[in-house]
Amino acid sequence: MVEELTDQNFEEETKDGVVLTDFWATWCGPCKMQSPVIDELAEERQDVKFTKMDVDENKDTPSSLGVMAIPTLIIKKNGEIVDRLTGYTPKAKLDQILNQYTD
Repeated sequence: MVEELTDQNFEEETKDGVVLTDFWATWCGPCKMQSPVIDELAEERQDVKFTKMDVDENKDTPSSLGVMAIPTLIIKKNGEIVDRLTGYTPKAKLDQILNQYTD
């Protein structure tokens, strides 16, 4: 399951373990391609928490993290940003990247 985050709960929800956050918008074509990939990985992987944030509804967090283009995927481990991917990322590549941060 992919959890929808807001500016208010982002820090709390991404402080523990490995968390991938998909920064997206409803009007973004590549975001629409990325979303099913995130959904599939969320079903397959229990070792990563999958979240998403609508950049139109939540402006503070993307701004503070320097998100300039979408989709942007930010991976945090124990509250620290360990990776950032901008643009569409295929499932196999994203799975491989996540493996670097899980034990």
